[in-house]
Amino acid sequence: MPREQLKTLEEFSLADLEAVRLTLRGDSVVDWHRLNFKDDSEIRDLILAHEFHPDEPTDRSRMDAIKFEAVNYLRRHFEYPIPKPVEQASIEELFWLAGQHGHRQTCACTILKCMHIIHHLDGRELLFMMPMSDQEIFHLVEEKVYRVIGSMLAEGFPITEFIGGRKNKDSLYTKLLSKRAAVSTQIYDKLRFRIVTREKSDIFPILQYLQKKLFPFNYVIPGQSINSIFHFKHYCQENLHLAQFLPEMQAGADEDTTPSDNVFSADNYRVIHFVVDMPVRLPRHLLERAPPDAWAIGPVVFVVCEFQVIDRATETANEQGQASHAKYKDRQKKAVIRRLQLGMREMKVKGTPKRERADTMPPPSGRRVGKRGPNSVRG
Repeated sequence: MPREQLKTLEEFSLADLEAVRLTLRGDSVVDWHRLNFKDDSEIRDLILAHEFHPDEPTDRSRMDAIKFEAVNYLRRHFEYPIPKPVEQASIEELFWLAGQHGHRQTCACTILKCMHIIHHLDGRELLFMMPMSDQEIFHLVEEKVYRVIGSMLAEGFPITEFIGGRKNKDSLYTKLLSKRAAVSTQIYDKLRFRIVTREKSDIFPILQYLQKKLFPFNYVIPGQSINSIFHFKHYCQENLHLAQFLPEMQAGADEDTTPSDNVFSADNYRVIHFVVDMPVRLPRHLLERAPPDAWAIGPVVFVVCEFQVIDRATETANEQGQASHAKYKDRQKKAVIRRLQLGMREMKVKGTPKRERADTMPPPSGRRVGKRGPNSVRG
């Protein structure tokens, strides 16, 4: 087998750059109007990232079933005109058509967007049907993440540190008490993973590789991304290869950054943070526990987890002064005790705090992988 390698920025395709941008901005793929794959390998990588094995007949049948459900939905509710060649196209052919022009291209994009939703709903339904604990599900996610990150470290990718872990109960209590509108289903970082890259310039290639091997870009949860490191447009303009793609980018103008609106984060805190509903393929021995009707919706479930990607210099700067984790936790704890003791009395004086996004993830306790090897643990 050839060794895995990171793409350099000069090897990025338009599809690569758009996927990274979506992750940084927290956009929705449903708002896109086309796909821009340049070769079959990019399409195959995306299918594999969805945990489908296109060479296996059962997986091929499952993908076709999702496609036909999407076609039938469009006809049932919108009387949507779909040409026969589009309806009969394979999944790979749909992806190619979605990058062309004309009515068939629009149809292919529309079908793929519906498939994105249908697959996600079915995966969520399967998760609810399975007699499995959170601990079992989390273990499957951790196995997948550690396998991919472990291989990246083994290949010498520019990662100086990797930390994975589960949020402990006390941290969950504090987080819920610190947010007026939060309920437990809105806690996105029960599972969280943090990657520290060697240089800032390594972040885009690392993100591209993660989207190829770990999670498909279309299941980054919209509205939950923080990017306070890159001004995307300016960064791309500094690279002649990336700059050529800017006129073709879709889904709106670039903002300076996508800052955190977490009231406890310091203004000078810098991070790339995003939340993924990660597809996880259930092994056969677990599927055998499922009720009979579960087999019709495939072997893939979705599990929410949080990622941070940051470069070493930015991480060092974050641990200085008000941006440090200790200062962050101190501000959060003071707000919780004020709320518990005073409640709405304080709100009348100070006003309602600004809307809060998913909490900025502190370096979690749990499994930590760096230069010392995959079994080192941070307490």
